[in-house]
Amino acid sequence: MGSSWKLADHPKLPKGKTIAMVVLDGWGEAKPDQYNCIHIAETPTMDSLKEGAPEKWRLVRAHGTAVGLPTEDDMGNSEVGHNALGAGRIFAQGAKLVDLALASGKIYDGEGFTYIKDSFETGTLHLIGLLSDGGVHSRLDQVQLLVKGSAERGAKRIRVHILTDGRDVLDGSSVGFVETLENDLAELRAKGVDAQIASGGGRMYVTMDRYENDWEVVKRGWDAQVLGEAPYKFTNAVEAVKKLRQEPKANDQYLPPFVIVDDNGKAVGPIVDGDAVVTFNFRADRMVMIAKSLEYEDFDKFDRVRVPKIRYAGMLQYDGELQLPSHYLVSPPEIERTSGEYLVHNGVRTFACSETVKFGHVTFFWNGNRSGYFNPEMEEYVEIPSDSGITFNVQPKMKAIEIAEKARDAILSGKFDQVRVNLPNSDMVGHTGDIEATIVACKAADEAVKMILDAIEQVGGIYVVTADHGNAEDMVKRNKKGEPALDKSGNIQILTSHTLEPVPIAIGGPGLAPGVRFRSDVPSGGLANVAATVMNLHGFEAPSDYETTLIEVVD
Repeated sequence: MGSSWKLADHPKLPKGKTIAMVVLDGWGEAKPDQYNCIHIAETPTMDSLKEGAPEKWRLVRAHGTAVGLPTEDDMGNSEVGHNALGAGRIFAQGAKLVDLALASGKIYDGEGFTYIKDSFETGTLHLIGLLSDGGVHSRLDQVQLLVKGSAERGAKRIRVHILTDGRDVLDGSSVGFVETLENDLAELRAKGVDAQIASGGGRMYVTMDRYENDWEVVKRGWDAQVLGEAPYKFTNAVEAVKKLRQEPKANDQYLPPFVIVDDNGKAVGPIVDGDAVVTFNFRADRMVMIAKSLEYEDFDKFDRVRVPKIRYAGMLQYDGELQLPSHYLVSPPEIERTSGEYLVHNGVRTFACSETVKFGHVTFFWNGNRSGYFNPEMEEYVEIPSDSGITFNVQPKMKAIEIAEKARDAILSGKFDQVRVNLPNSDMVGHTGDIEATIVACKAADEAVKMILDAIEQVGGIYVVTADHGNAEDMVKRNKKGEPALDKSGNIQILTSHTLEPVPIAIGGPGLAPGVRFRSDVPSGGLANVAATVMNLHGFEAPSDYETTLIEVVD
């Protein structure tokens, strides 16, 4: 463990108080109106934090450059949010890393590209991922550059397997994205490269499941992409998306799988021995399952029927602990010396808990993209299984109370110095676009916060309540004036994505030393400032290269 881990004691803050670190997922701060589910919901606990002590409540930035994303137009997400919360510093993330590698051409010199390039001479290059400019999981311009760059470097036969979005971007925008890609592929064909779209489907129904919630989603993708089999066959991808969108209740997120066939009805792009495959999403959570199915010899989640011998690489490595995939085009940010690691090395016993859909966030992402414990004797992580087989608006309370009960018991046990949880409701239900259900979700999260704060009250501890990005506070797409945007039929356009809004952070509890308040000289504070703040509350000074603390102690 070495002396390099020793943190200096904070001159004015005592050690030994139990700290509850509560992250409300997708809980931003926006103007109150009927599309702000957090405002409409009964949230007496969170309201009391905001109104109780102005010097102990403030907003922090949770998007764009504050979390390592390229621009201020990039909405935050749970991965980069928890990276920043845990790491205490800002690291170039996902899209930005890929942008840098593409701009410099470094991506083509790396081990991953060299590995797949060996298949170009005799095999096909398959690209699988989300076709969208949403910038959360992937970006259309990066796919365009990768297709073009691969063709310039010897790929003679290219097949793209597209997943339509409608979650991080407007529903219906898929058609335009497919048209853009088709134009690029047509230009390549004119130059003698056999390039075309081979299959497709909606992101929530095909391929992009996460946390092993529903392997059927990945199987539908496998059947279309690898086996060339799907319930719908078309000779043209633009026509496919337009036709499938005409079905009742159809939307981009849930389009059924389709394959593109030639004039003889034969699939144009199944994956076969000797091919190369790249999953081009940069965000990890919805790529891990397909990566396992493409890479693992030993695999029992569904019958793959035929397992081609391929060279497979991810855009990034999606799980550092599993080293999955083993080949990738762009190396991840190496986040060393996270706050969790420092605190454990300085005697802070840690408990972390969430339900399946956000368990990785409060552990793996919090700890700098690292699975497992720093010290199993000092830490306990508890995962509560999420509801599976239903959309989250069906059971909007999710597992909030179960998470809060585990946290309460951990606090009252006296075994832990930090009890860390993620309450997923406002994010996961917010993504469904169901406003009524999201209101229920926000209320449930608020009730969970109350249970945790009551336990902190009992043990004389401290609480820190914050969020990782916005979502439920604005459920409507807006025009340039900030008014709700309408579709062609005059209906409100529901927003299912994250937002660019700041998030709250509140501190308090009977264990909070007198005179502790938020500083007024860190106006642009973001999620990365939270780690130093929490270290202070544990009685330590943060390392000098951490983003500055948000608190001061006034006599």
